[in-house]
Amino acid sequence: MGAALLNNATQTRYRYVIAGLLLLCYFSGGLNFAVVSPLFPLIIAEYGTTRAIVSLLVSLVSLINASVGLPGGIIGGRWEPRRVLLFSWLLIGFLAFSPLAPNFWVLLVLRLTYGVGFGLQFPATGPLLMAWFPPTEIRVLSGLNIAVFGLGVALSVTTAAPLADLVGWRSALGIFGGFAFIGAIAWGVLARRAPGEAPRYSAISARDIWDTLRHKTLVLVIVADVAVFSQYQAITSWLPTFYNEVRGMSLNQAGFVTGLLPLVGVVAVMAGGMLTLKIRSRRFFLIVPGLLVGLGGLGVVLLESHAAIYVSIIMLGIGSWAFTPTLVTLPMELPGMTPHRLAVVWGALVTFSGIGMAISPVVVGGLRDLTGSFVPGFLIFAVLAWWLLLSGLLLPKGDGLEESLPSPK
Repeated sequence: MGAALLNNATQTRYRYVIAGLLLLCYFSGGLNFAVVSPLFPLIIAEYGTTRAIVSLLVSLVSLINASVGLPGGIIGGRWEPRRVLLFSWLLIGFLAFSPLAPNFWVLLVLRLTYGVGFGLQFPATGPLLMAWFPPTEIRVLSGLNIAVFGLGVALSVTTAAPLADLVGWRSALGIFGGFAFIGAIAWGVLARRAPGEAPRYSAISARDIWDTLRHKTLVLVIVADVAVFSQYQAITSWLPTFYNEVRGMSLNQAGFVTGLLPLVGVVAVMAGGMLTLKIRSRRFFLIVPGLLVGLGGLGVVLLESHAAIYVSIIMLGIGSWAFTPTLVTLPMELPGMTPHRLAVVWGALVTFSGIGMAISPVVVGGLRDLTGSFVPGFLIFAVLAWWLLLSGLLLPKGDGLEESLPSPK
C-alpha cells in the first residue's frame, strides 16, 4: 500500500500545499514550546511561586507530552493522520486563551493542552509524510519541519520579554497561542487526504510494537534523543534566569543569548538535512554533533566571559539540532518499516524524550532551591548528553540498517 500511496501522491502538486501547512504547524508549535521560560521571573513575582513550581509550566507539559506520545503513535498509525493532526493543532491553539487564566493553575492546564497536542502531532506526521511524499522529499521536509520548529522557539524566546514589556506577559502568551489557533483553522480548511489513502490503517499489535522498539539501531537513537533534549530542556528553561541572577545579564539579554540556541539550530538542522544527501554515513551525524553537544553544554554553564558563552551557545545549538534529520529519517530506512510502525517509533521518541524533558527542569530548579546554585543540575544533564557521541560510536557498521524489522505478526 505504501508504494501505491507514493505513486499517487507524487502525481499531484497539492503536496506542496500540505508541505507548507506542515511547516506552519511546526512553526506554531515551536513558538509555544519554551515561550514561558524568559517570563519565569515575572510569573514567580505575580503568583509568589517557587522556582520548582513555576518550572511545571515546562516540565509537566513534557510529562503529559510523554504520556501521550506512544499512544499517540498507535493512534496516528491507525487513524487518518490528517484528522489527528487537526485535533492536535487545535489543542495547541487553546493557548490563545492564556490572557483569561485567573491563576497559575489555570495557566498550567492551558499549557498541558499544548503537551497533549504536541504528543499527538509529531507521531501523526510520519504516516502523513509517507502518504504524500517520496523518500528524498521526506528527508528534506523532515529537516525543514524541525528547522521551523527551532525558528519558532528562537523567535518566542528572544521576543517574549520585550513583548511582555509592551503588552504584559499574559497577552504575550495569548499572541503566540493565537498564531497556533489560526494555523489549525487553515489546516482544517485546506488539508486533504492523500490520493489513494485509506481513512484508517490496520491496527498494530503489541508484538509488532515490541519487535520495532527493541531494534538495536532504534534503541541507540532514541536514547541519544532523550539525552540531548533533556539537557536542551534544562538549559532553555533555566539559562535565562541563571544568566540574569549569576552572570548579571538583563532578562532581555539573557533571553536573546538563550534564543540563539534554536536560531543556530535552524541553520544546523537545514545543513544537517542537506548534508545527508551528500554524506551517506549516519554515524557521522551522531558523532560530530555529539562532540559539540558535550563541549557546548559544559561551556554555557562553566565559562564566564561573554565571548566564551557565545561560542559555547553556538556549539551547543549546532550539536543539539544537526543530528535530528538523521534521527527522524533513519527509522524510515530500516527494512520492513511501515507507516504504522513509523508512527509508533516517532511516538516513542516523544514519550521517552518527554520523560527526560519533564524531569530535567525540575531537577535543575529543585537543586537551585536546595543548594543555592544552578550548576549541579546543569552538569548532571551536560554529562548525560555525551551519549549522543557514544551512540554514534556504538552504531553497527552499515549504520545499523542491515538488520530488517521482523515481519508483522
